[in-house]
Amino acid sequence: MQYYLQKPESVLRELNSSPEGLSPQKAAELLEKNGPNKLEDAKKKTLLKRFSEQILNPMILVLIAAAVVSGALGELTDMAVILCVVILNSVLGVVQESKSEKAIEALQAMTASHSKVRRGSEVQTVDSRELVVGDIVLLEAGDAIPADLRILESASLKTEEAALTGESLPVDKNPGTLSSQDGKVPLGDRVNMAYMGTTAAYGRGTGIVTATGMNTEMGKIADTLAHAEEGETPLQKKLDRLSRTLSIGVLAICVFIFVFGLLRGGDFSIGAVLDTFLLAVSLAVAAIPEGLAAVVTIVLSIGVTNMSKRNAIVRKLTAVETLGCTEIVCTDKTGTLTQNKMTVTDTFGDPQSLGQAMALCSDAQISSDGEIVGEPTEAALVAYAQKIGRNKNDLEAAAPRVGEAPFDSSRKMMTTLHALPDGGYLQYTKGAPDEILKKCTAAERNGSVVELTDALRETIMAENHRMAGNALRVLAAARKPLRTLPETTSPENLERDLIFIGLTGMIDPVRPEVRDAVQQCRTAGIRPVMITGDHRDTAAAIAKELGIVRSPEEVLSGSELDDLSDEELDSRIENYGVYARVQPEHKVRIVQAWKKKGKITAMTGDGVNDAPALKTADIGIGMGITGTDVTKNAADMVLADDNFATIVSAVEEGRRIYDNIRKSVQFLLSSNLSEVISIFLATMFGFTLFRPIHILWINLITDSIPAIALGMEKSEPGIMRRPARSKEEGLFAGGVGFDVIYQGAATALLTLSAYFIGVSDSHETGMTMAFLTMSLCEIFHSWNMRSQRRSIFALHTHNHILLGAIVLSILITAVMIYTPALAGIFSLRALSAREYLSSLGLALLIVPIVELVKACERKLKK
Repeated sequence: MQYYLQKPESVLRELNSSPEGLSPQKAAELLEKNGPNKLEDAKKKTLLKRFSEQILNPMILVLIAAAVVSGALGELTDMAVILCVVILNSVLGVVQESKSEKAIEALQAMTASHSKVRRGSEVQTVDSRELVVGDIVLLEAGDAIPADLRILESASLKTEEAALTGESLPVDKNPGTLSSQDGKVPLGDRVNMAYMGTTAAYGRGTGIVTATGMNTEMGKIADTLAHAEEGETPLQKKLDRLSRTLSIGVLAICVFIFVFGLLRGGDFSIGAVLDTFLLAVSLAVAAIPEGLAAVVTIVLSIGVTNMSKRNAIVRKLTAVETLGCTEIVCTDKTGTLTQNKMTVTDTFGDPQSLGQAMALCSDAQISSDGEIVGEPTEAALVAYAQKIGRNKNDLEAAAPRVGEAPFDSSRKMMTTLHALPDGGYLQYTKGAPDEILKKCTAAERNGSVVELTDALRETIMAENHRMAGNALRVLAAARKPLRTLPETTSPENLERDLIFIGLTGMIDPVRPEVRDAVQQCRTAGIRPVMITGDHRDTAAAIAKELGIVRSPEEVLSGSELDDLSDEELDSRIENYGVYARVQPEHKVRIVQAWKKKGKITAMTGDGVNDAPALKTADIGIGMGITGTDVTKNAADMVLADDNFATIVSAVEEGRRIYDNIRKSVQFLLSSNLSEVISIFLATMFGFTLFRPIHILWINLITDSIPAIALGMEKSEPGIMRRPARSKEEGLFAGGVGFDVIYQGAATALLTLSAYFIGVSDSHETGMTMAFLTMSLCEIFHSWNMRSQRRSIFALHTHNHILLGAIVLSILITAVMIYTPALAGIFSLRALSAREYLSSLGLALLIVPIVELVKACERKLKK
C-alpha cells in the first residue's frame, strides 16, 4: 500500500489502529498470524556441498581418476602426490568462496533491538521483533527505526537515511500527505515515511507501523541479496574452458596411446595391458598442469597483498583479475567522489558578521578535542566560522543562548536569543533565503544597516539563484537587536522586522585526486557512471566538474528511469552517465543493463541500498570507512579510504596480475606440451622416457616455483593506456596459442636430444639426462616469459624473485639427482660432469630460440 499518499487518519483506519495504539490482545493475535518483525536467515551451504562443488571440476576428476589408476597399479607415491594436489586445490577453493549469508547477518544486526510503543493508551518498551502492523511507535533522536512507519506526528524529526537511500543529509519528516500524478514517489522523497534500518537523527515523533520483517524496504533488500546469483569471473570461465579442453584432449590421447601400444606390441597379457595402461596414465599426468590451480591462487593472493598496501582490501580472490578487465565503474557520489563533509564554499555578505550569526544560530558544538559534532549542515556552518576566526565556544562564552524557536520544516528557519555583555540581547535567525527575506525590512551592507529595497532584494535573490545553480545548498542569516527579552519566544513574535546579514552556499566538495582518476579511467577505456540518491542538480554539477558528463541530457532521475521499460533502458543505457534520486532496485537495473551490453561492470556503494547491486555486478566494491557491514560483506573488494582514485590503482594492479597469470599459464602449458610431445614420440619409437612421478615432480616443483615468481613481474609500459580487454578474449589471444606450441615443441626436441646422447651409456642415463634437460629447459624458459614480445635483454625492470626461484629450482633438481635415496625413488642416476654440462648446454638453447622467434614476431608486427 502507498501509505505516503494517504492522510494519517486514513492510514489508522486502514490498519485498524488508533492514536492510542493496538490493544495488547490484538498485537498478540497479529504477531501469531504474521510472525515476528525480523529478517529471514540466509540459506547456508554445507561444508560438504562447498567441497563437492570444488571436486566436480573436469580437470580435478581426471586427476582423481589418474590417482585411482596409479594406486591400482601399485604406484602409491604417484597416487599420494596427485591426491595431495586435489585436496590442496579444493581446500583453497572452499576457504576463498564468498559467503553471501554474512551480508544478511550484518543486515539483521542493523535492526533495532527494542522499541517504545503505545498499546492500549500506555507507553511500553517491547522487543522490536514483537512489533506488528498497526503499532504506534514513539521516536526520539538516536533511536533506530524498528520497522517501516507512516509518520503521524513530528517535532522537528529528522532521520538519517544514507544507508537506505543514499541521501547525504538527514531528511526532515512531517505527517503531511504527499501527492503524485502517477502514484509513485521515490523512496528518498517520502518525507512522511520512516524505514527500518535508518535512524532518528534529530527531534522526536510518532509513527504507525505499515510493514514488518521481510515486507519492509530493508526486507526487500535482504530478499534480493539472498537470491542474487554470483556469476563466474572472466578468468574462472577461461580456466573452466581450458580444463574441459584439456580433459577431453587428455582422455583422447590416453585412449589412443593405450590402443596403439597394445596393437603395436601385439601382447595382450595382463602384465602388458597394465604396462600400457600405466604409460597412458603417464601421458595424462604430463598433459594436466597439476600446479596451475595452485599457481593462479597464489599469484592472486600476492596481488591481494599488494592491493591492501594501496588501500584496496580484496575479500574474494577472483575479484583481483576481474578488476583488470572492468569497462564500467558505477560509483556512488557521497564519500567516494566527494569528501563526505559538507563545506561552505561560497558566501554573500560580511564574512565576520555572517560567520558569527551562523555559528551561534546552530546546535552543532565544538568538543573538547576540537572536533565539530552535530548535524552535517550546521557542522559546516560552525567550521566556516572557525575558519574565519569566529570560534563558536568563544562566541557562546561572550553571548550565551538564553532562548530559542527551534527549526521547523513548515517555516524553514530557526531562531536563537543571546545575552550580550552590556545587558542587551541579540537575536539570530537562519533558514531558507526566500523565507528569511520575507521577514526582513533592512540589511547589512558595508558595515551599515540600510533599507531593504526592491533592488537590494533582487540582488540578494540573484546571488541565491547563482549559488543554487552551482548545486550549492544555500542558507540565509538575519539578526535583530533587543533591549529586553520578549515575553514569548513564539516564532510569530520573534521572526519579524529582521536585518538581513548574508548567504552561505555549501556542498560536499569533490576529492581533489578524483579528477585525475576519472581522466585515467577514460584513457584506460573505462567509463565511470555516477549513481546516487542525491538530487539531480547536485549530482549533475559534481559529475560535470569531474568530467563524468558534459551535458544535462546525460543525467537521468529515478522517476524517469521508472518510466523506461527494460528494453528501452537496454537500448539507451550508453546515453547516461549520471543517475540521480535512485532507489535500490534502480541500481540493480542499471548494472544488469550494462551487463547485457557485455560490459564487465563494477559497482561501488556504502549503504544497505547498494548491497543488491554490489552482488549483481561483476565486482562489488564496498566502502571501508562509511560503509555498513552489510555492504562490506556483500562486496568483493573494500576501499579502506573510500576513495574513487583507489579503484583506479586497483584496476592497474588487476591488469598487471592478469598479464602475469597469462604469462604463468603460457609457461605451464608450453612446459606440459613439451612433456606430452616427448612421451608421445618416445612411445612411437618404442622406449620409455619418463615415469609418472618424474612428470609430477617437474609439474609441481620445477615448474610451479618459477610460475609463481612470474606473478611478481612488474607492470609493462602503457598498461593503463590500452583499452580494457574484452571478457570474450581467451587465454590464447594475441598469439599465445602459437607461442605455446613452438615453445613446447622446442623443449621436447631438446629433451629427446639429451636422451639420445645419454642412452649410448645406458637407458637410465638417457632418462636422467632427459629429466635434467627438461627440468632446466623449463626453468630457463621461465625467464623468457617475463614478456611475451619484448626481448628479455631490453627489459628495464628486474624480477629478483624469479631469479631466486630459478636458482632454487636448479639446486633442488641437482639435489634430487645426486642424493642416492631420492635418486633411487625416482629411478635416476648421478650424472658425470660431462653429462650434466651437456644437459645444461641443451637446456640453455631455449633462450636464443625464443628470442629469435620474438624478434621475427616484432618485425612482422611492424
